[in-house]
Amino acid sequence: MELNRKTILNWVLGFIAFACILYVIFKGFSAKVPYQNPMNDQTARNLFYHVPLWFAAMLMGYTSVVYSILYLRKQDLKWDVRAHEAARLMILFGLLGLATGILWSRVTWGGDKENLDPQAWWPWDPKQTSALICILIYAGYMVLRRSFDEPRQKAKISSVYNIFAAASIYPLFYVIPKVMGGMHPNTGNDQSALKGLSSGQNSIFWLGVLGMVFLAIYLLRLRIRLRSLELKMEAFEDEQ
Repeated sequence: MELNRKTILNWVLGFIAFACILYVIFKGFSAKVPYQNPMNDQTARNLFYHVPLWFAAMLMGYTSVVYSILYLRKQDLKWDVRAHEAARLMILFGLLGLATGILWSRVTWGGDKENLDPQAWWPWDPKQTSALICILIYAGYMVLRRSFDEPRQKAKISSVYNIFAAASIYPLFYVIPKVMGGMHPNTGNDQSALKGLSSGQNSIFWLGVLGMVFLAIYLLRLRIRLRSLELKMEAFEDEQ
């Protein structure tokens, strides 16, 4: 019965995620723009994809640290498996968020520059740079895990590291950009990121957030199940 409930939940999560994402892809390209800033023009449609990716990435980062704390408290390796898989998804969604952000900044902030000019693709905006630093911190988590062979030692040290990694998310994404300002919306004194959206655009945006968040949860559940099966197979082979 427990397995059936989990299977049904996975199907529901997957259906909602893909339905929302398909809707946002369709409406994101057909909704009326521009959104609040004329500089963005048609590129404002990227709001429906770029920002929800970061919602999913941050959710996976915080989910990962919860699992790491549970490992430190209970010393059960299943929590370390969950923490590892959530951190991997944090990096995946974060890289997609960076990629969509780079393309967006290329058009809006670097439109007057040549393609070979590095500033055209990466203008060192504080929030953009902070996002990259956050992804590099989680990449360090992955490198750290590869430095240990003994499972419990690996789990313990990487769990402690994960606490500091998760603690960096809020300062990097909100505090530092707020203090330093920059071209990115919602930095410095600019709090205009979602202002000016029509009710229809708001619904597209928040359905995009819902879709990406549910997709992240769906993928996390699949990855945990797959990794658990792999560990059982490895244990079985060791006994033979």
